[in-house]
Amino acid sequence: MAAGGRAPEPRVLICLGALLARWVAAGSGAMVIGELHEDITLPCGNISRPRGPVTWYRIDSEPVFLVSSNASLPPREPRFSLLNTSALHIGMLSLQDEGNYTCQETLNETQWFRVRLQVASGPYEVVVNISATGTLPNGTLYAARGSHVDFTCSSSARPPPVVEWWFQGLNSREEYFGDNLTVSNFTLFLMSPNLQGNYTCLAKNTRSGRQRKVTTELLVYCSPSLLSDPMRTCFLGGNVTLTCQVSGAYPPAEILWLRNLTQPKVPIQSNSRYLITQDGQSSTLTILNCSQDLDEGYYVCRAENAMGVREVDIWLSVKEPLNIGGIVGTIVSLLLLGLAVISGLTLYYSPMFCWKVGNTFRGQDIGDVMVLVDSEEEEEGEEEEDAVEEEEEEEEEENVRAELPKEVHQHGHIHRVTALVNGNLEQMGNGLQDLQDDSSEPQSDLVQEEERPV
Repeated sequence: MAAGGRAPEPRVLICLGALLARWVAAGSGAMVIGELHEDITLPCGNISRPRGPVTWYRIDSEPVFLVSSNASLPPREPRFSLLNTSALHIGMLSLQDEGNYTCQETLNETQWFRVRLQVASGPYEVVVNISATGTLPNGTLYAARGSHVDFTCSSSARPPPVVEWWFQGLNSREEYFGDNLTVSNFTLFLMSPNLQGNYTCLAKNTRSGRQRKVTTELLVYCSPSLLSDPMRTCFLGGNVTLTCQVSGAYPPAEILWLRNLTQPKVPIQSNSRYLITQDGQSSTLTILNCSQDLDEGYYVCRAENAMGVREVDIWLSVKEPLNIGGIVGTIVSLLLLGLAVISGLTLYYSPMFCWKVGNTFRGQDIGDVMVLVDSEEEEEGEEEEDAVEEEEEEEEEENVRAELPKEVHQHGHIHRVTALVNGNLEQMGNGLQDLQDDSSEPQSDLVQEEERPV
């Protein structure tokens, strides 16, 4: 040491450096870790006895004087000072302060104590990025069900930190996802509701033990799906209820009813004509006193949540009410008409059937009248139409033969026999015999007239 309060001569320091170098190579010392921009204290050995004069040096390529208990030797920088007359106190650590330090104590003999100082920093900031997500107004992230989500976490520190991921679902314990150096990233495929919860990224400084973490809440949302009848019918003046069922929506969807044709952007409100009720994710719209002009048309059920909007159209037709009494009366009339037609056809094609049926229902005391017509009359009826056509020609011929004697024709005489039939077939047979006898007499008269001379 130089006298007069001056710093040690360079020649002395060179010798001291050679001795310290051999001591450092052979011995071991304490390890102290300090935080960047913070203060640190380096102990001068683990000695509890009274201390002698102490001097601190920084050992790099050569020893550098820092501070001494000798008041005549001022410290190298104001940042360096002695604490409890032996420990080295360094204020506002910088990265350049990292290195090897030694203290010299002289008490009966000289002793050297080595200290290794490491400067750590951070982690100061943890950056988390969760992609393929949306953000709610309150900052909460959400992902669509079935989507892929990428997770990335990074931080800066000295030395580089270790990054870990932790997950805690709803009503479950925290789960460890793994770690990596400096940056940790992973991907979750096919997101489902059981993967929503808190995702925590933790960055840890392995030197200082300091750590920082960022927790991000991630929700898994599902788009709403709608189920409803596409067509409904309401009778004029009646009521009808339209139903819309929402499923698979998370968070729950808001359900609105709209008119597609008249006011597509104005939701329908409950009033004297419309009644809207909702039970959970099921909504109904009841239309009162249906009117064809006002109510017929498309109605829209709309469900909306953070994942999107879904709509379904429902067509409402308004019809006149059915007249049940008129329908029944028409059916009965048709049935009666059918029976009448069938009965008429039966009587037309089977007169004997009618006669037998009449005898069955009539009493034996009532007489029936039967009129028999000669075959000549039937033939005459068939020839009437042809006779009309020939009549004109015969008139001319008759005029020519006016002087000739006229023939008396007996043809066309109608013989009628009336018989009272009381169910006695024998009497009916006698009536037929009388008819034959009468018909033979005119024929004989006709023969006699033909034999008379002209």
